[in-house]
Amino acid sequence: MYSLPQEIEVWYIIPAIRRELAKILISNYDMTFEKAGRILGITKAAVSQYLSNKRAGKFKIPENIKREIEKSAEIISKDEKKAVHEIQRLLKLIRERGCECEACRKYNPEILKLCNCKKSY
Repeated sequence: MYSLPQEIEVWYIIPAIRRELAKILISNYDMTFEKAGRILGITKAAVSQYLSNKRAGKFKIPENIKREIEKSAEIISKDEKKAVHEIQRLLKLIRERGCECEACRKYNPEILKLCNCKKSY
């Protein structure tokens, strides 16, 4: 049995993106847990779990993507309505750079023989 790559995004990658965005929005832009959560579409309890590393710790975001997340956090801090767009942009970057394939290799190896991933395993 395997999961679709989109399921891997939902279970591992999107939470990791939200975790990083929450950390930056709170530490660099003095947002409350509640405000950061509202912007990111999660509860303040989820933000607390992200910050205490109790949630979304399975997918390690590469450094080059973390720099993009910092850019997204700055954009979001200036215009909250851009949060969804920025998360979608980050997901697209992760797909284009093959990071999603790394998550599949670790959590979804059964699909590797069926997918179109260009990376060699």
